[in-house]
Amino acid sequence: MWDPLANPPDLPDRVFQGYQRLIYREAGIYLGPTKKALLMGRLSRRLRELGCASFSAYLELVEEDQAERLRLLDAICTHETRFFREPRHFEFLEQEVLPRWRAQGHSGTGVRKVRVWSAGCSTGEEAFTTAMVLRLHLPAEEGWQIEIVATDLSTRILERARQTLWSVERAQEIPTRYLKAFMLRGTGSQEGKMKAGPELRTLVRFQRLNLNEERFPDLGRFDLLFCRNVFIYFDAASKTRALDRLLDHLSPQGFLFVGHAESLGGLTQRLKLVQSTIYTPGSAG
Repeated sequence: MWDPLANPPDLPDRVFQGYQRLIYREAGIYLGPTKKALLMGRLSRRLRELGCASFSAYLELVEEDQAERLRLLDAICTHETRFFREPRHFEFLEQEVLPRWRAQGHSGTGVRKVRVWSAGCSTGEEAFTTAMVLRLHLPAEEGWQIEIVATDLSTRILERARQTLWSVERAQEIPTRYLKAFMLRGTGSQEGKMKAGPELRTLVRFQRLNLNEERFPDLGRFDLLFCRNVFIYFDAASKTRALDRLLDHLSPQGFLFVGHAESLGGLTQRLKLVQSTIYTPGSAG
């Protein structure tokens, strides 16, 4: 038995390759050779909890046990996020998109309903940032309906997201007009915490979704689709598969936002570039 106070067991290359294949098969995430130490660090605690003597034994377990396989995928996912991350995307919405939608809504040439998908939503900051921007510019009293679907691979991280609760220090990431309009400061037992207000919480729905699945659930079409800093974990083949399925859910006049370090060049002919990291359906040529 592995002594939990001792150093973790070694991870032989052949066993690491088994993890690589499993993780790629299940999630489309490619762990290169340089990620071996990261995998060991992420899994060591779980091995201790189970009293698992080796990484090889744990690999056998996750191959057979679906629940434990989900724990593995939870462990290897990175969930770095913040409010108003990559602010240029939200400036684009405020300055270019929402004024046009609002004018169309008032003139009767457009519907007063907006649907958003936050894919790879992590702990919810992206979804609630989008909710704040949309609700401020498209108020409910003018008849605007907003629906935001936020999905992630990790069940553990989705449980955190559903709490809509963050450290109050995170308030500095939010512009004052949004902070005052939509966030609540905790008191008593919630001192030091910040929570999304009820108006926002009604707009966002969380669910688990694996972007590597062969078929997505019937989510309908979306006007805005955020899939930022997700494709960096995929190789070209899994990027292409996931992107093609995502685009099946983007409305013809919608917008796709990807991370600042990501490019979709050469992956599809179904999109045209609006500006860096922002796309809309159309011919790439």
